[in-house]
Amino acid sequence: MAIEDGKRQRRQALERRTLEFAAQVLDFVLPLPQGPVRDVIGRQMLRSATSIGANYREANRAASRADFVSKVNIAEKEASETVYWLELCGLRSLGNDRLRPILLQEGGELLAILVTIGKRAKSK
Repeated sequence: MAIEDGKRQRRQALERRTLEFAAQVLDFVLPLPQGPVRDVIGRQMLRSATSIGANYREANRAASRADFVSKVNIAEKEASETVYWLELCGLRSLGNDRLRPILLQEGGELLAILVTIGKRAKSK
């Protein structure tokens, strides 16, 4: 029973972490000036960042192991895409210079966690 409680707590903690990451990306994107950069890069970054947590949450409610693996793989791809957009913003000094490195680190950590979860789920 304690093992299941620990798993549930870790899942809930990662769900909260992905939600907070999405909120921080929203804080990063909102101040971008109106125009094509915000329309394209901001929209894409928001879509991918919010999709990480949504897909991870769906994975935790999956009907089968295959469904779980599929949703985790999507969350992993979305995390990778979010890191890409943040890196692009860094190359062009777009957005908050203080927040960007924090988001890049968190995005990279989330990506690594999701890769590990996906690999473990596939190997079972």
